[in-house]
Amino acid sequence: MFKLFKAKKNQTVEKPKIPQHIAFICDGNRRWAEARGLPPLAGHKAGIANFEKLVDWFFERGVTTVTFFLFSTENWNRSKEEVDFLMDLFYTELDKNMKHALEKNLRYRVIGSRDKLPKKLAKKCDQLEDASAENTGGTVVFALNYGGQDEIVTAVNNAIKEGKPVDKESFETFLDTGELLPIDLMVRTSNEFRISNFLLWKLAYAELLFVPEHWPDLVRSEKMWQYTLDEYAKRNRRFGGGKKANYSGRKK
Repeated sequence: MFKLFKAKKNQTVEKPKIPQHIAFICDGNRRWAEARGLPPLAGHKAGIANFEKLVDWFFERGVTTVTFFLFSTENWNRSKEEVDFLMDLFYTELDKNMKHALEKNLRYRVIGSRDKLPKKLAKKCDQLEDASAENTGGTVVFALNYGGQDEIVTAVNNAIKEGKPVDKESFETFLDTGELLPIDLMVRTSNEFRISNFLLWKLAYAELLFVPEHWPDLVRSEKMWQYTLDEYAKRNRRFGGGKKANYSGRKK
């Protein structure tokens, strides 16, 4: 029988390290569907079905920002049928998120260029951001038509227009993700070991975790959610400093 741990008198119990910003590369939807004899588009639908439950779970445990890489600047190379399906799926999901933002006091951000998005989807992105802008219960970020290199190039050009030298802090203000926290933990599913042009600036000191499960399996599994936090808690984040640098990046 397991015994409950009880701290001895005057003994300090260290709280588990919790990532403030966790980001997911949601990979393997089509492979998940193929393994079950389903059409590929069914995998995308399964992959987006449980987002709200997942973010609520992480926020309840102390995470403050959760980001999902949903559609990259390179994903336009997929078939028209798949792209059209995804655009409609994203619209439906964002529409649902309006209610979620209100109920849970959550702020939603959609990063990436909206130029190529269908007009109704781009409008829905604006509406969701505007409606939730003042909410303080946590931040949910969707990366749609997003590319890390594009974000940095755009920021460089905007900085040049200002005509002033920049440092790391001031350059961040030109980034689409500038006001977001740095990523503490990035999780990629489906046994892919790449960052795929995702949030390159914010990933500078992130811990990376690659798991074999396809995204539709992870998004439904509280056991997997806990696994990501447990794995993060094991990491010793030094940020180039000594042994006593803590997970927030500030030395004790």
